[in-house]
Amino acid sequence: MKNLSQLGAIPVDYAVLESFLSDYSAPRHKIASLEKQGQILRLKRGLYVLSPEVSGELLQRELIANHIYGPSYVSMESALRYYGLIPESVYVVKSMTTKRSRSFENAIGRFDYTLCEPNYYSTGINLESNDKCSFLMASPEKALCDLIAYTPKLRPRFVKSLRLFLEEDLRLDMDGFYKMDVEILRECAENGRKKNEINNLLKLL
Repeated sequence: MKNLSQLGAIPVDYAVLESFLSDYSAPRHKIASLEKQGQILRLKRGLYVLSPEVSGELLQRELIANHIYGPSYVSMESALRYYGLIPESVYVVKSMTTKRSRSFENAIGRFDYTLCEPNYYSTGINLESNDKCSFLMASPEKALCDLIAYTPKLRPRFVKSLRLFLEEDLRLDMDGFYKMDVEILRECAENGRKKNEINNLLKLL
């Protein structure tokens, strides 16, 4: 029999899992049993990941977010926290997508996806990597623009109110902010929503 830990911490779909367990007389029953025992975790219908106790690896929520719903990239507070630009822990993994907005909840947590325009989507996406995996994430600039442009009722129309939002509400690392790439911000202002607010970001730099 194959060692389940060979699958690592990468999400796999039902067909892959069924094929991996093909040595069993009833792979589907085995999958149901493994899920009941907590050895595999259901991320959504037809998508699974091994529990850390079985894989011996920590789960990467950003990678899982990419797999649950796509095309998508991790953004907003989730990306800003990843880069160390905001101090608060983030419990919901937020992503942008070109598909309709959706939310998923599973044993790992909650994953929110926000629809954005295709011509805006492709700006400022990084491929982040570690020794185990790679995943798509907004650059710091894009994450901040996504947060401002796609958060309902957030309208810091003036430079002063925008600065207060960044410093007091978001508690953004302003040293990190002043190092942001102006060109990415300009492209976001050109192609995205809330052009006035994004242009005010440029005025603060």
